[in-house]
Amino acid sequence: QVQLVESGGGLVQPGGSLRLSCAASGFTFNSYSMQWYRQVPGKEREFVAYIGISASGTYYKDSVKGRFTISRDNAKNTVSLQMNSLKPEDTAVYYCSAHGRYTYWGQGTQVTVSS
Repeated sequence: QVQLVESGGGLVQPGGSLRLSCAASGFTFNSYSMQWYRQVPGKEREFVAYIGISASGTYYKDSVKGRFTISRDNAKNTVSLQMNSLKPEDTAVYYCSAHGRYTYWGQGTQVTVSS
């Protein structure tokens, strides 16, 4: 059974940091690129960050470049998103997804940036 389980979300003040993690199981993790997306109610889900199979390439949404860092541990089947200098506009439900022969999605974790 394929599972992607996100954790690490919560409430943080502007300028603060959070680290999201996603634990994968049920598929060959090191054969899939991994991505983070986010979604605000009433809006489409949007791309945030990408990391290649061997972590050889990373890409980011322009508005998070320099603040967010995606990483993966193929030995532990996990992908993380370190989020620094958070802004209120980063508030959303964050989803991890696996992309390869198939596409898998987690259930999301809420991130709220507010004072």
